[in-house]
Amino acid sequence: MLPSVLPTETDHVPVLADEVLAALDPRPGDTVVDCTFGAGGHAALLAERLRGRGKLIAIDRDPTVAPYFERLRRSTAAKTRLLHGEFSSVLGQLAANGVEADVILLDLGVSSMQLDRPERGFSYAADAPLDMRMDPSGELTARDVVNVYSERELTEIFRRYGEERYAGQIARAIVRRRGKEPFERTGDLVETIKKAIPAPARFGEGHPAKRVFQALRIEVNDELGSLERALPAGLEMLRPGGRLAVISFHSLEDRIVKRFLRSQEHGCTCPPDFPICACGAEPTLRATPRRAIRPSATEVARNPRAQSARLRVAVKRAVEKRG
Repeated sequence: MLPSVLPTETDHVPVLADEVLAALDPRPGDTVVDCTFGAGGHAALLAERLRGRGKLIAIDRDPTVAPYFERLRRSTAAKTRLLHGEFSSVLGQLAANGVEADVILLDLGVSSMQLDRPERGFSYAADAPLDMRMDPSGELTARDVVNVYSERELTEIFRRYGEERYAGQIARAIVRRRGKEPFERTGDLVETIKKAIPAPARFGEGHPAKRVFQALRIEVNDELGSLERALPAGLEMLRPGGRLAVISFHSLEDRIVKRFLRSQEHGCTCPPDFPICACGAEPTLRATPRRAIRPSATEVARNPRAQSARLRVAVKRAVEKRG
């Protein structure tokens, strides 16, 4: 029997909740966009600050979030709306339709409710079908990647998205194993990974399959490409003075966010050797603060999944028109 999809209090503990509220500071009448609704942990806290006056737009590609959204809708007097889809596409559509926002939040990565449901195939801790789709209607699955991609492609994915030291050995072992029998379940993949790496590395920091599973999840869901497309779309939606916050969980995501914020703070895109600015591009964002915000030791002790979280926040500037 499949586990219940009804929401429970332990489905999702919002990471850096106090820091997010302080940085975004939603106020009555604001329009708030939660781009990664999940179980609604952050959205509920943000909606409470609206005091029944304002709008909360929730976005998620996973249709199983519907019961969580319904719970939130019943608990707040603010206007609420749930949009199903990949967040960069939805943000782009909203921006194209002239929708403006005062607060935008992206909480990246896989949600707790997805990790904790073995049948979704995200976790290396339980044997399940190789899936890893955040949107179950998506075409590409982890099974497709593992059984179809070439050894070279797998090596590149594991090295780039998982920063896996033994990417080559693991890719080679996967290709050798699938030549006899295709991969169907996470347990088979975990065993292959364990056998492919040196014995001492199996007992190092974290689970030996952690980085490969992360890489597969990122590939299946195009997570980095989605983030790169979402940031400019979100910036376009923000009103002057609007706040953007992004919570990332690994260095690749954080690097994309940091690079985007720095480029928007700088404005000018002219080559460094130009004596004066010729492009006329103005700074559009101001990071507050410039360094990423990390979870406290108390929060990490209470919620170990928060350990790698990084929060970056920026405020949209009012661009001055040149006369």
